[in-house]
Amino acid sequence: MIPSLASYAVVVPTIGRPCLADCLTALASCEGPEPSRIVLVDDRPGPPGDPLPVRALGALADRAVVLRSGGRGPAAARNTGLRAVDEPWTVLLDDDVRVSAYWREQLARDLAEASPDTGGVQGVLRVPLPPGRRPTDWERNTAGLQGALWVTADMAYRTEVLTSVGGFDERFPRAFREDADLALRVVDAGWRIVRGERRTEHPVRPADRWVSVRLQKGNADDALMKRLHGPDWWERAAAPRGRIRRHAAVTAAGLGALLLAAAGKRRPALFAAAGWALGTAELTRARIAPGPRTVDEIVTMTATSVLIPALATWHRLSGELRHRSADRWDGVL
Repeated sequence: MIPSLASYAVVVPTIGRPCLADCLTALASCEGPEPSRIVLVDDRPGPPGDPLPVRALGALADRAVVLRSGGRGPAAARNTGLRAVDEPWTVLLDDDVRVSAYWREQLARDLAEASPDTGGVQGVLRVPLPPGRRPTDWERNTAGLQGALWVTADMAYRTEVLTSVGGFDERFPRAFREDADLALRVVDAGWRIVRGERRTEHPVRPADRWVSVRLQKGNADDALMKRLHGPDWWERAAAPRGRIRRHAAVTAAGLGALLLAAAGKRRPALFAAAGWALGTAELTRARIAPGPRTVDEIVTMTATSVLIPALATWHRLSGELRHRSADRWDGVL
């Protein structure tokens, strides 16, 4: 028997990726109580592009509304969608997930069983990995979502809770930390966030060999998290601390080698260069060892490991400077 459920809305931010159609088809075809509203937020910058595949929702298409958020990132896109929600529960889905065949039925059970002090109920993510071989670095990165806390790939919040904390902090221009920031504010406000039983699949998106280099921009968001939630935010959010200290040391060694060589101090420059080379080799090995160790993966890990320490350090320092005076988010939905 499906529990009775207060009405809910689904908010899906998107940049128009082809996977959106699969996401909407899965949402429309699964079993269980239907959403009262589906808000698709088109976050592509510039003038309107090709229409979003609303027809993939089938019989639910007449419940969909499409809004635009101007390419300001997933936090701002979700806030745009939240402002259109009147339902008691808001369910956030990413455009690259596929809900299970009984997802709506499981959602109804998750929300019906939520205690009065429960502000959010997280879905259970599964990242399918290729069989018969070890996952690549990018695949392992995506697979980390399976055990992560508070990811908005599938997260239901009481709408009143989202309104009370001001929604997502739009100073986070990328995905990944904006969900932890929101959840920490929800928890600080006295609400619980629990994990439900509904299942959602999060396939690994195609990516080029430089994706790990681009991801280093997220180090600036870590600086904002530290400013907003203190240096222990890693532990509170059960987030991996990362290698920023090692990256900084490797970068300092490389920069020191260049400066010493320019000053004509050959021997100290060689020692510094050796430190940079050893640090880079250690990072390369750490990324290659758990992977498939194909020629392409080894080349990718080697090339990107040369760049990652300096870029990670640069983005972290730029984030520290940019957010040095950041105060708690006071956004109003």
